[in-house]
Amino acid sequence: MEPLNPKIAIIGAGNVGSTFAFSLMISGLAREIVLVDKNELLAKGECMDLNHGLSFAHPTKIYAAGFEGCKDADIVVITAGANQKPGQSRTDLVKENVAIFKDIIPAITKYSGNAILLIVTNPVDILTYVTLKISCLPPGRVIGSGTVLDTARLKYVISEYSKVDPGNIHAYIIGEHGDTELPVWSNATIGGMDIGDYCSVYARLSNAKNELSEIFEKVKNSAYQIIESKGATNYSIALALLKITQSIVRNENSILPVSTLITDYYDINDVCISIPSHVNINGVTQFLKLDLSEQEQKLFKKSANTLKKIIKTIVI
Repeated sequence: MEPLNPKIAIIGAGNVGSTFAFSLMISGLAREIVLVDKNELLAKGECMDLNHGLSFAHPTKIYAAGFEGCKDADIVVITAGANQKPGQSRTDLVKENVAIFKDIIPAITKYSGNAILLIVTNPVDILTYVTLKISCLPPGRVIGSGTVLDTARLKYVISEYSKVDPGNIHAYIIGEHGDTELPVWSNATIGGMDIGDYCSVYARLSNAKNELSEIFEKVKNSAYQIIESKGATNYSIALALLKITQSIVRNENSILPVSTLITDYYDINDVCISIPSHVNINGVTQFLKLDLSEQEQKLFKKSANTLKKIIKTIVI
């Protein structure tokens, strides 16, 4: 039976955590939202600001607390960690954020051992794996936000090129949420048509293959551009988190490219990486084995191996 208006704890009241709290408040998905941050004054200030808008939104209990606030939470969303700086890759953040997670994960599970943990902090695939090992929770209950946002960015940029509503575009970015991610063009469609065929015929792109390559480069570099411009991404990732949360709370069985532990996936094992997966009240219940082209298989294995090499450098 699905929880009605669940309790959701957000660890980290920075740009992403506070924007997600706002998105969550106006969605009406939660009966209770608790913000946990080492800067207690910041968390209290964010909660005060949010509470002042409750007369315009859904009835929700919003407050700041320590890790004890995670007690009885249905979902704990972890956004805490060092921020990615201009010119810095997500994997450059590894050592700093792994150290932070070694402190906060035991503090969370001390009070909330039955919650689904949703990891957002970068590098998200590495930290999802670290969380899984530290928490000892079942793999399906530890989820990384993965390439859900990258996939949304892909759909948006394709829509700009093809002049089609993003909702009619079906395409995924899989692999690492980072520089080795890849688009699955072999499975991509617009209105049920192969994306290359559609773009050639209806979007009148002179060279669909080159255009698709250009699209992906824009997607891959977009986070760096946003960070360079405004210091952090927050709106779109908050909405991506809202979609993942909604799929859990409403038991939607949405298929989302979240970061999850994979086994026997094109001979890849023991790594958290993004592939389309069923997300529902139990977390990730199964992942889909896409029929990847030979080139896509090669790129996916490269992405997984990149993550594995980083994992080997970590002492958990």
